[in-house]
Amino acid sequence: MALDDTDERILDALRHDGRLSMRALAEQLHISRANAYARTRRLRSEGVIRGFHADIDPVASGMATSAYVTLNLVQTKWRGIRARLQEMPGVAHFALVGGEFDVVMLVRARDNADLRRIVLDEIQGMDGVLSTRTLLVFEETEPQYGDPGTLHG
Repeated sequence: MALDDTDERILDALRHDGRLSMRALAEQLHISRANAYARTRRLRSEGVIRGFHADIDPVASGMATSAYVTLNLVQTKWRGIRARLQEMPGVAHFALVGGEFDVVMLVRARDNADLRRIVLDEIQGMDGVLSTRTLLVFEETEPQYGDPGTLHG
């Protein structure tokens, strides 16, 4: 689906505040409410907007420790590993990638002991996981969508 400038501006506005009313969105972008509503509905129906959710601060919600964990696995076991990772508490995101490892994932935990349990007991204990590598996150910064230099602006 080709996105025009107005579509991109709608997406940027909703990235900043997914709770914007159609009226506020239309006013912010200087378009009619009918146009804002129709475009947003189309973006949702085409799968560009997958949903709306709350942006939860992991530290404030009790998940003070984060790490990127890479996995090497038996390729034929991927589907089973994927299903288990999708259900695993603490796994915020994961992706099958190419390169020196097979999977990269973001894990959030209460503390280092909880992170240890998730990585060493749960993930390394999965059938088909050959090895893991854990990179502890010291500080996170969210991208500012729409700023110069981003892919969206």
